[in-house]
Amino acid sequence: MEEKLDLSMYNIRTDLALEARELAGQKQGAPQLNGITFETSEEGGITVSKINVENMEGARAIGKLPGRYVTLEVPGLRSHDTELQNRVATRFAKEFHSFLKEIGIKEEHSALIVGLGNWNVTPDAVGPMVVENVLVTRHLFQLMPDQVEQGYRSVSAISPGVLGITGIETSEIVYGVIEKAKPDFVIAIDALASRALERVNTTIQMSDAGISPGSGVGNKRKPLNKEVLGIPVIAVGVPTVVAAATIVHDAITYILAHLGRQVKEAKNPRPLSRLVPGGFNFPGKQKRFTEDDMPTLEEKKAILGMIGELEEEDKRQLIHEVLAPLGHNLIVTPKEVDDYVEDIANIVANGLNAALHSSIDMDNVSAYTH
Repeated sequence: MEEKLDLSMYNIRTDLALEARELAGQKQGAPQLNGITFETSEEGGITVSKINVENMEGARAIGKLPGRYVTLEVPGLRSHDTELQNRVATRFAKEFHSFLKEIGIKEEHSALIVGLGNWNVTPDAVGPMVVENVLVTRHLFQLMPDQVEQGYRSVSAISPGVLGITGIETSEIVYGVIEKAKPDFVIAIDALASRALERVNTTIQMSDAGISPGSGVGNKRKPLNKEVLGIPVIAVGVPTVVAAATIVHDAITYILAHLGRQVKEAKNPRPLSRLVPGGFNFPGKQKRFTEDDMPTLEEKKAILGMIGELEEEDKRQLIHEVLAPLGHNLIVTPKEVDDYVEDIANIVANGLNAALHSSIDMDNVSAYTH
């Protein structure tokens, strides 16, 4: 019998394998973890990271099931740059197409796209929004196969809603559809939770390990994976929410970095280099904080006392212990989430259309979305 992975010990508000690997590396003090391979590349503001959890040892190390995880990080997506969005969609299509080949999906295999989430809650509506914009063709193959040109595959799509709307487990709905439609593989799209503010609404993850709807916000439902559904399941997720404890932790880190920079610049002051508010485009505006800006351990202690001496994860744990009993460790999302979700849902839909149908490329993909 296949060994099952117990994830109950991982009380981490993240669905991203990349973040889970980072956390495990910090805890173990080693960049390389047994049972896990990792590679990353950056081009034109798009960072692509590939993690392969090879066995149960690697799975236990990061708390993620064995499988392949590919992550695209694009911090510039929040700027609503149309040209960048097109480049991200193109890169996502390329990576997704390669992903299909790696797991043995052929051009003639039919797909069922499942848009998970609650369409009434914007941060949870990524899946339904993607389904609205993907090209569905199964009915054409069924009703008029002679009229379907080369370069298109059979694709169907559903948005099953959530348990609170339907009263039915999502996995049961999907399983019933699979029994009737008989697709060769499933693409499940869902909103995720992150433990880093900079990755919210700027990151796309794909995986062949399946997905557990609601797991990132502590509302884990029955999983959608090959073991449950009987066919390959590719999960595509976008982090749209973050825990309040993460925001508090990052705010403390930014304060330390800001004050650390002030200490360093006090020795070599520059015009307009100090105390510039973050949202203002003054000449000489501060750059993003880096490790070089962080104060020394003695300076941290002087600024924040005992808290300043804590390691990163100890600091996160302390904040969680303070907020959780009060019910203040909320799951939050940016106020501009409407625009962010619509933009990234269109990126994912465009990328899927181009990856699934060889006759669609980024020059004509806009004809299939709205």
